[in-house]
Amino acid sequence: MILLASPGQGAQTPGFLQPWLEIPGVADRLAWWSAVTGLDLVRYGTTADAEEIRDTAVAQPLLVAAALAAYEVLYEDGVPGAVAGHSVGELAAAAIAGVLSPEAALVLVRERGRAMAEAAAVTETGMTAVLGGDADEVLAAIDKQGLTPANVNGAGQVVAAGTMEKLAKFADEPPAKARLRPLSVAGAFHTEHMAPAVDTLRRLAPGAPVADPRTRLLQNRDGAVVTSGRDFVARLVEQVSAPVRWDACMATMREIGVTGIIELPPAGTLVGLARRELKGIDLVALKTPDDLEKARELIKADAA
Repeated sequence: MILLASPGQGAQTPGFLQPWLEIPGVADRLAWWSAVTGLDLVRYGTTADAEEIRDTAVAQPLLVAAALAAYEVLYEDGVPGAVAGHSVGELAAAAIAGVLSPEAALVLVRERGRAMAEAAAVTETGMTAVLGGDADEVLAAIDKQGLTPANVNGAGQVVAAGTMEKLAKFADEPPAKARLRPLSVAGAFHTEHMAPAVDTLRRLAPGAPVADPRTRLLQNRDGAVVTSGRDFVARLVEQVSAPVRWDACMATMREIGVTGIIELPPAGTLVGLARRELKGIDLVALKTPDDLEKARELIKADAA
């Protein structure tokens, strides 16, 4: 079984969309989705600098649009055996699974990005990746400083989030045998600091047109395969202020028999985690159109 994975915020790099525009139809789709989001997605994905695409209100729609554009090129018709997204990548996953139309997903991610950016501006907050160390000791050290394990990614990676003051104290007393790496994000996502953004999405989500998923759709809260579209969208809303349990998602991938993972652009992060956690699974990071042939070969072999 092939699973498509859509990455989260922080995966974007300047110019990552440039090679995809050479594929007929992609520029047209991005022009349409630019109208939906009110953002020039082509410019942000090609010529904008790192600081511009770091903006939460820009990064989130850009990531979802990129994943959906690549998915449409890769599959043309049909769906993978399973799909999952990391954080904002869940909006792309929902569209791939048929829970939301691409346009509905982009409207929600537009409002999600704006609301999260506004929430992040209230207090100076951030996120720090914790690499290695004993898992229990890492979580205890995060809790000691009053921080939140906002992403539990598995493969020896946890992301601590909270105020910059608390993160500084955490850096002064790091867990044993762990490396700390501050992340280039605008705030403490998936923590209590995002509560105002949750309130915004709670008001909007009930009006979104929703269908039940047409394939296995994993969710970040606990890695569950969700069969109700309305339930999945409700979970998406609450996930904005709740930790991402990608470790649980990877455990579910193993349980349901995933044999291959294709990560949509800007790819690399999720495949890297799977490489360390899910031994023996075929992995493709779909970074540019040059990777399409390898991804299609994996899909063809799975269908044989």
